[in-house]
Amino acid sequence: METTQDTPWKVRFNSKAKKQRDTLPDDISSVLRFLVAEIEQEGPVQAEWPHYGKLVGRKDMHHCHLNRGRPTYVAIWKVMRDEVCLVEIQYAGTHEKARYKNYK
Repeated sequence: METTQDTPWKVRFNSKAKKQRDTLPDDISSVLRFLVAEIEQEGPVQAEWPHYGKLVGRKDMHHCHLNRGRPTYVAIWKVMRDEVCLVEIQYAGTHEKARYKNYK
């Protein structure tokens, strides 16, 4: 589905990701808000973000790094429904604690 600025994507956080978002350092939280704004405007494919990629073996799952260095923070999101342009953030936290294989 091709989207334009007239049909923005809706981004929601699942309950786990909401809690994670609320505990992020301020600078990382700011970067996450910027990522969400870009997903809302341009859709779930964010190829210009550091280490962006689809999760291998996971349908419609994407991730990217929110910063460089240690600890490295990542966001993981899933396209929930293409027809209504809905994306759900499922993880927002450190790379070390991300369990990529747990997301479906």
